[in-house]
Amino acid sequence: MKAVILAGDFATRLRPLSCTRPKILFPIVNKPLLEWTLERLVKNNIREVIMAVNYQTEIAMKQHKVKKYGTHISYSHDPLRKPLGTGGPIKKAEKQIGRDATFLVLNGDIYADANYTEILKLHEEKGAVATIALHKVKDPSRYGVAELTEDNRIKRFIEKPPQKETPTNLINAGVYAFSPEIFEHIPEGRAVSMEREVFPKLADKGMLYGYVHEGLWMDIGKPEDYLEINKILLNSFFTQQKLKVKNGVEIKKPVFFDKVSLEEKSVIGPYTVLGQNVTVGRNVCIQNSVILPNTKISDFASIKGAIVGESVFIGKGAKISEGCILGDHTRIGDKVSLAKGILICPAKEVFESIQENRCII
Repeated sequence: MKAVILAGDFATRLRPLSCTRPKILFPIVNKPLLEWTLERLVKNNIREVIMAVNYQTEIAMKQHKVKKYGTHISYSHDPLRKPLGTGGPIKKAEKQIGRDATFLVLNGDIYADANYTEILKLHEEKGAVATIALHKVKDPSRYGVAELTEDNRIKRFIEKPPQKETPTNLINAGVYAFSPEIFEHIPEGRAVSMEREVFPKLADKGMLYGYVHEGLWMDIGKPEDYLEINKILLNSFFTQQKLKVKNGVEIKKPVFFDKVSLEEKSVIGPYTVLGQNVTVGRNVCIQNSVILPNTKISDFASIKGAIVGESVFIGKGAKISEGCILGDHTRIGDKVSLAKGILICPAKEVFESIQENRCII
């Protein structure tokens, strides 16, 4: 059994963090999203993985030294500066995938505790050409929406319908089982949208089925979603973690960190993740935030509801407000205050406070 992971997009909504890393390498509770996915594939006895990526993503994966969990990873590349959508990469990888067996395709920017074995089982039982994992959400208008019959056949699939016109709240969860026949439905040599061009036609022909996923699911495409999945996992898995800290450091669980330096009278949490080698000075307050590795936070600084990139320096008494995102290698001066929603591009230096919501390029 083979799995294709679609990871060729440029994650524009996650800039400036995505300027220096692909979405699949965003750490979720200090483990890259891709590693969560690979680990789950192995638990479902799937070890052959094809990464459908651009060249920059492949380089980043190799530099990061992603833990493979016993999988064998090969690569299929989008043409330079010509993303192939969601269907084009599948068609391009046809020879690598082969036409001898059903295969799995995963959107690389999804965290889902999906049971791949059950999805594949339903796919085989129904004799489907394609089976989509579906998930119930409050606002389905952001996604592809499926109308499901009692026998799990999708009779209608609509990509991002207006909110008042959504037939159900079952959305495309970004996990697919495909029979080799799918290649006959994907045009060759151009960008193809499975959601707009292929799935509606398969539904009309009775070849498209759905598996309703009831567990945890999150699209981390937006900063607030990225913070939310960290928060959910902190609540689910990490509340009982034993943390060794110096006397005088206050920990408000749930939090997660490993190999960090915390000085006295600092308050960490709740809902805070600190990457490896993060250094936190005295009287620092951090809550509802994710801090990536190798960042230094000086005395009396405050960070609330923010995402701070890798190898950032935050000066004494600096204040980082809710919704701020600091790109890798940025430097924030002493007593600098950043208002809500400020974005700082990688390697920028900021030595004056900023009170209006904007991006510093």
